[in-house]
Parts: sequence; structure tokens; C-alpha cells
Amino acid sequence: MKFPCLQTRRAGLDACRLLLAATVAVALSGALAAAAQAQPMPDRAHHGMGGHAMGSGGEAGPMMRGRMLDAVGASADQKARIHDIMARAHDEGRAQHDSERGLRQQMLALMAAPRIDAAAAEDLRQKLQAGRDAASKRHLQALLDASAVLTPEQRQKMADTARSHQEMMQRHQQERRTLAPKG
Repeated sequence: MKFPCLQTRRAGLDACRLLLAATVAVALSGALAAAAQAQPMPDRAHHGMGGHAMGSGGEAGPMMRGRMLDAVGASADQKARIHDIMARAHDEGRAQHDSERGLRQQMLALMAAPRIDAAAAEDLRQKLQAGRDAASKRHLQALLDASAVLTPEQRQKMADTARSHQEMMQRHQQERRTLAPKG
């Protein structure tokens, strides 16, 4: 995907725009994590060893659909395009998660063996880590693709809303920590 604003030849402007794009991506990722943390787990298997949310639930969903898109004034066409992007990323993630199930089962069997083969364990760890890296890249690309559908004003409003949501979640977590019984 090409971003015309990032193809300028002036180094200062190029760096500024790259920083802005990275900031929006980080803000959206943080907001997505906060939103996912605030949501109750639906009825499905826990992620288990080495699992990740993209394969099981599509963590980008809450911020890139529904009320958030309504709040930023997304058109029906924008909503449909973003839904397609997120659905495609979710489907790819689920397929990868399913394929990694065998690796996780191998790791569990390896750890239960009377003698653990360290080289085999490292090989499985590297394969699982490669899957996490692929999921992270897929997640970022889905966010970039979805963000490209929105106007700069919509992205800014989404980032502001996500930031305030994240601050609210942090306040709630802090309150729970101070109210939780010690010991």
C-alpha cells in the first residue's frame, strides 16, 4: 500500500509524517489492547501456551467497528471496508492459530517427557515465536489498511477516544488494586 504523504523527498517532512503514522498505529494498538482487556472473554477456549488473540477473536474488532466507527462519523462504505479488512485478518489469524495447535501440543508432550530434549524445545519455541511475529505483522497491516480507509480527522478522533478510554481503564485498575485485600 502506498501512502502519498510518506513519499515526499523532503527529509524533515517525511520524518514528521512517518512519526505521525507510527503514533496513530501505536495509539490504536494501545486502545485495542485496553478495549480487549476490558471485554469479558467470550465462550471459547483459553489461548493456552503460545496462543494469541488474533487467532481466536480478532482483537482489532471493538475499536474498528460498531460504536467507535459511529463516534468518528464513518460512512456505511467505510464501515463495510473496515469490516472486510478485519474479517480477513481474523480469518487468517484463526487459520494460523489452528495450525499452531499441533506445535503447542508437541511442546506440552516434550515438557512431560522423562528427559527433555533442549534442542527440540528451542526449535518449537522458535516456530511458535515466528507465528507470533506473523500475527503481529498481520495485526499491524490490518490496522494500517483500516486506518487508510478513515480520514485524518476520523483517525485523530479515534485516537483521542482510545486514549481517554485507556486512561479510564488505568484508573479503574488502580482503584481495584487499592481496594483489593492484602494477603
